[in-house]
Amino acid sequence: MRKLAIGLALASTALASPALARDGQWYVGVEGGAMLVEDLSLDIAGNNGAAEIDHDAGYDVDGIVGYDFGGFRLEAEVGYKSGAANRAQIGAPGVASTANGGGSFAGVTPINGDVNALSFMLNGLLDFGDDDGIQGFAGVGAGIARTEVTNIFAGPYLDDSDTGFAWQLLAGIRAPISDSWDVGLKYRFFNADKIDLVDQQGQSVSTRLRTHSILGSLIYNFGGEPDAPPPVAPPPPPPPPPPPPPPAAVCAPGPYIVFFDWDQSDITPEAATVLDNAVTAYGDCGSAQVMLAGHADKSGSNSYNVGLSQRRNASTRAYLESRGINGGVISSEAFGESRPRVDTADGVREPQNRRVEVMYGPGSGN
Repeated sequence: MRKLAIGLALASTALASPALARDGQWYVGVEGGAMLVEDLSLDIAGNNGAAEIDHDAGYDVDGIVGYDFGGFRLEAEVGYKSGAANRAQIGAPGVASTANGGGSFAGVTPINGDVNALSFMLNGLLDFGDDDGIQGFAGVGAGIARTEVTNIFAGPYLDDSDTGFAWQLLAGIRAPISDSWDVGLKYRFFNADKIDLVDQQGQSVSTRLRTHSILGSLIYNFGGEPDAPPPVAPPPPPPPPPPPPPPAAVCAPGPYIVFFDWDQSDITPEAATVLDNAVTAYGDCGSAQVMLAGHADKSGSNSYNVGLSQRRNASTRAYLESRGINGGVISSEAFGESRPRVDTADGVREPQNRRVEVMYGPGSGN
């Protein structure tokens, strides 16, 4: 019998499905499994322990209807169990000679027959364990059982039944496989005492029935929660905002100042670099007007310096046009020595005053 209890403990580790609360629900179920019958001790005609009957492993089945109160369950059970007899140990002299068919039996002898019981039980069960894991239970049951014993030695010896009180101990585990269905594993110890029978010779025979069963359970729960709808996919994230537009080009109006050698109007390499930068900057100015302001130092006469300023303007215009600026937007004015960058006495050759200033946009050159 200990092996059955150990087997139950090992089997309990095989279930790993999350449990669901079944509180406040009716349920029905069927159960079935293997059963071992403890040796039947027969008291025959006042001879206590006159014979012991050994049985092969049998079967145990039942149907249940119950209600879950939450932590406690109450259920009605109808069960049937049966085991086949295989041998008898005859301990009282002369008892076995009551078997039909004659003959005196003693010691161990093979027999045929069986023991079966039809029971009607009311069970009370306590549930324990986390609702989010496997739930265990344990409980007791009581009711009535109709027990029938049939033994055949050389001929029919005993074929009678009795109805009386029976009780049982229950323990097991259960786990859901859906919102409505549970599976379980149950151990049952069943006991029916004071079974009073009469053999074929009219002698009184008293015994009791004790069995150990391991049962698999399939339970249907009424009113289970419907399956949760599949989660709704979240809406896709909004598209990222468009990148900001590039900053608007800002026209750098200048002035871009180019300097000349004394009494010269040729564009020097240094002056060409400045004008190239001015042409690049003009690309951000659309079709703005271009104003050239030519200047000279005070080393020559005023009229000469005005003419020199004009020639310097002309050289600058030609360079700008060669770099793609439309000549139609270019205007110029020669100031001679009237607007020195560095104020000097008359006749002084000042390099900062020999220049052309290039400006873009309205008011350029003023």
